[in-house]
Amino acid sequence: MIMPWKNISWESPSNIAVIKYWGKYGNQLPMNPSLSMTLSNSVTRLHLYYRPAQRKPSFAFRFAGKEKPEFGQRIRDYLKRLETELPFLPGLDIRIDTENTFPHSAGIASSASSMSALALALADLERMFRPKNPEEEFLPGASRLARLASGSACRSVYPGWVEWGYDPAVQGSSDEYAVPLNHRVHPRYQTLFDAVLIVDPGRKKISSSAGHLAMNTHPFRDARIEQARENMGNLLKSLQRNHRKSFRTITESEALTLHALMMSARSGFSLLHPRTLLIMEKIRQKREQNGWDMCFTLDAGPNVHLLYPEHERAQVKAFIHDELAGFCEEGQWIDDVTGRGPVKLA
Repeated sequence: MIMPWKNISWESPSNIAVIKYWGKYGNQLPMNPSLSMTLSNSVTRLHLYYRPAQRKPSFAFRFAGKEKPEFGQRIRDYLKRLETELPFLPGLDIRIDTENTFPHSAGIASSASSMSALALALADLERMFRPKNPEEEFLPGASRLARLASGSACRSVYPGWVEWGYDPAVQGSSDEYAVPLNHRVHPRYQTLFDAVLIVDPGRKKISSSAGHLAMNTHPFRDARIEQARENMGNLLKSLQRNHRKSFRTITESEALTLHALMMSARSGFSLLHPRTLLIMEKIRQKREQNGWDMCFTLDAGPNVHLLYPEHERAQVKAFIHDELAGFCEEGQWIDDVTGRGPVKLA
């Protein structure tokens, strides 16, 4: 008798890192600690359907109602790797449906939102098969599962500000999973807006995985690890004490360093676009003229994240409309803000 499908559904957000994770070792472990802000509107909704397999277990994956063989194979391989620690997986038929609220390759880490949503669903499934697991282990466990799929995804299981990577100054921090830091953040930074300016929505020429791999032989690897650790300590102080200039300086330096590392790798490459540079210069000019608190960061691509406080919202939106949208692909930009973290839907 074929059993009916059961369903677990989660909505999980993307995040934008201000201290960048670039380079890894071992089993998806970071060379340096990273710090990110979880977003609110840029989310993946994932529905995981499961039932006991009758014969050979089946697997299916759809994105926005369509089969995506390449990404589906990535998820199938990920589930296969998890069979040792989630031994109930080989006995299940699994079907996964996902959708994003933002365009793919829009300068937002879709793997962070999608893989964190999947990890939360798997952690939920584990809770059903292993009900004695302590509740306080749920989110760290989901973060660890997410890390095994996509490093940045491990930070998306928590709201607000999140650190991943061992840091002696942060109690409970680990290379294995992320930890929440909102309790250490000044109220002004509890709400920070992120305007994602879409310079080029196309697929990146070089994947993030290839970029991480290039750090293994990078001539500046050790210096970068030391720099990231120093920047982490200073940025945490800025977030705690509301040191605005320091926050802006470190955030922009980290963004530029990320792309400098790409260009200075042994097989150097660039993911920046000429319009990326123009937008960054416009932001700095406007900030100098008006004394605003806005600053920029970059993901591993050409699109610009414009970060700004709530009290500057009207001015910054007008600035984007009047002076920045013309540098964006068809005027596209995404309006986002600090988020409250994942939500269980079913």
